[in-house]
Amino acid sequence: MNEHLLQSQLSEYANSITPLHMPGHKRKDGPVPGLPYEWDVTEVPGTDDLHDPQGILAQAMERTARLFGAKKTWYLVNGSTGGLLASVRALAPYGSQVIVARNCHKAVYHALELGNLTAHWLLPPLLAGFNIYGGIPAASVETALKLCPKAKCVILTSPTYEGVLSDVAAIARLCHRQGIPLLVDEAHGAHLGLFPASGFPPGALSQGADVVVQSAHKTLPSLTQTALLHWNSQLVASEALSRQLSVFETSSPSYPLMASLDGCTGLLQNRGEALFSAWARALARFDEKAKKLCRFQVLCHGNDEPANHPGLFAYDKSKLLVNCRGIGATGNAVAEALRSRFLFETEMAQGQNLLAMTGLSDGPQLLENFGEALLQLEKEAFPHFEQALPLLLPKPGKACLSIAEALARPQKEIPLATAAGEVAGEYVFTYPPGVPLLAPGETVTKEFLAAAKALEAQGSRLRFSHGKGRGYLRVVT
Repeated sequence: MNEHLLQSQLSEYANSITPLHMPGHKRKDGPVPGLPYEWDVTEVPGTDDLHDPQGILAQAMERTARLFGAKKTWYLVNGSTGGLLASVRALAPYGSQVIVARNCHKAVYHALELGNLTAHWLLPPLLAGFNIYGGIPAASVETALKLCPKAKCVILTSPTYEGVLSDVAAIARLCHRQGIPLLVDEAHGAHLGLFPASGFPPGALSQGADVVVQSAHKTLPSLTQTALLHWNSQLVASEALSRQLSVFETSSPSYPLMASLDGCTGLLQNRGEALFSAWARALARFDEKAKKLCRFQVLCHGNDEPANHPGLFAYDKSKLLVNCRGIGATGNAVAEALRSRFLFETEMAQGQNLLAMTGLSDGPQLLENFGEALLQLEKEAFPHFEQALPLLLPKPGKACLSIAEALARPQKEIPLATAAGEVAGEYVFTYPPGVPLLAPGETVTKEFLAAAKALEAQGSRLRFSHGKGRGYLRVVT
């Protein structure tokens, strides 16, 4: 089976037609050597059109849908962000109400802002020790559905950036009982459910989610910025999603990016079982090293079991979340040691955690070497850090205004330290993972200020969406 349907078509076109059309490099060598100029084309006969697919792109997306078990799949070339914006707009009319997990990515917040939506928040429980948030309990969704009967949809993130999963199947049943669609941001879980024998948990599609957005580039071998939108619903019209994608996705999609998604599909169809099995074996070898760790703790790896964490429904073991409190160090300090001494660049360091992301291309020895590096580091002395762990997502203050209303009001900039009790006029978040610690319209709490101070003290940089930041915050006047 041809792994590269789209790329083959593009190469054939490039070798037979002389371009008097965009792009300007005319498929010749451009200013940066090594880029795939020869199959960077535009929508002309023979290359199809992402916004009206009738040929090779329609075929490519259909085989991707079959692989993932979706009724329909769209290729996304501006990441999961574009898919989330389009999905929220398709599911929730302007000015309506939605039920949303508070730990959703900022893209979901931007969708709430653009649609002037009123959010009823679902607050995940805290996983003690790691000081991160767990999955959304089905009981919380059930309560929210009773309190918000006019909600147009439920939106949650599963898995989270750290790999924590919610009981999507139970939540989907509750939503469908009320005739409400479930949108799952599965940006970090494109690999879930593809090859069950590898031991990864099932994905959101197979558990009944109506609309699922995945970042192929995060956990599968596809180029950065490539993502997928899956539809599998009787409650949502696919035409509504197509319409909103035409609004939020570029009208000039990158063919190299789309060829990457198609090639990833072909690779998984032809060699996925073997690749996922090798990935599972590499993680098992890491686990053997992790069992010897005494001071580092790796969530749900080594000797750490899911049963140790009340509130944890399930976990994606492709993530290696390392807690450094046993050596009294910050995640940033350990990440720097891994970088400078062992040449490992981890995904994220925040508070006393650091996160390593694994994938199909890591190789059989790499994860074992990472485990060995942790074993060496835990024998050494780090600058001891006594400060308590900050909440990565402090409990939000009262929502006095919708996000859109707060952003439209007159604002002023005040010192962050004096902002308790004010109504926020901007987002504050750390990136990664891009989950707002504070959203416009919320009351600024002392808990938020304490978390912000502690995060900065431990090496995390706070980002402010509108103001100048660095000790100042925009608030509603």
